[in-house]
Amino acid sequence: MSDEPLLDPEEINALLGDLPAGNDGIERIISSGLVSYERLPMLEIVFDRLVRLMSTTLRNFTSDNVEVQIDGIVSLRFGDYLGALPQGAMIGVVKAREWDNYGLLVVDSAMIYSVVDVLLGGRRGTAAMRVEGRAYTSIERKLVERLVDVILGDLSAAFEPLCPVSFAFERLEVNARFAAISRLSNAAVLVKLRVEMEDRGGRVELLLPYATLEPVRELLIQQFMGEKFGRDSIWETHLAEELLQTDVSLDVVLDDQPLPLSAVIGLKPGDRITLMAGADSPVRLRCGDVPLFEGTLGRRRSALAVRIETDLKQRPAEATA
Repeated sequence: MSDEPLLDPEEINALLGDLPAGNDGIERIISSGLVSYERLPMLEIVFDRLVRLMSTTLRNFTSDNVEVQIDGIVSLRFGDYLGALPQGAMIGVVKAREWDNYGLLVVDSAMIYSVVDVLLGGRRGTAAMRVEGRAYTSIERKLVERLVDVILGDLSAAFEPLCPVSFAFERLEVNARFAAISRLSNAAVLVKLRVEMEDRGGRVELLLPYATLEPVRELLIQQFMGEKFGRDSIWETHLAEELLQTDVSLDVVLDDQPLPLSAVIGLKPGDRITLMAGADSPVRLRCGDVPLFEGTLGRRRSALAVRIETDLKQRPAEATA
């Protein structure tokens, strides 16, 4: 053990710099460890594509001029997000079927009233009338469910170039306690979207726990290169060209004779094995243990030759039958 004294809380605070009131250095170290996360570059590309898709589909959905922008993509603890949800927001519980896990799609009250107003024929250029402190009607809930379905369709399409996944609407909640799809301490990715429809609009937030994204984590940590989604076409072309120039050995099987083990052990230099292949005999060509072609044995000048007649790669069903 070292005789050097350990750092006291004041020294820790001095090393970490100025802290907000009520926090000390030890609390900051503990909390920072809980919210650390891995950067997922491809996820940012997916959300950029989601914004472009939503701008088009929401215009068709509302028959109004709609602009969608990303306000931010952050990582936080699931419990912190639930505790900070604004009053009056509707929480859509979403299931990613192929990943067998869940996410949240949150629509704030301003967006809810704007969608209800525009879908029920409200006049353009006027702000939506908001009545706070009352429960949402069944009509309002149904209209918000339709909005959620439209956004989930765009979210599935945004992930399509990366991996096929379908996001399905499960239920709509107004109480955050009933939307607990993950442990409160688990990390999650939050994307904040701002939707503007002339003088109306609001916010839509998508929360995906890291546990939900785990099946495609290897794809999401890739760097975006080229116009192909997450693929390097230059490297693929180079690799294909080098493979085509690779030298491989092609073996011609003239005959196949079963021999007892005792006969094989008794072979010695000078013994002869008679091959039954002759002129025009069918032979098989293979690379290693993989059969490739069938042909006919013949002669060209002073050397044996094989004329390829059948491509076994073109008959996978017959070869495995």
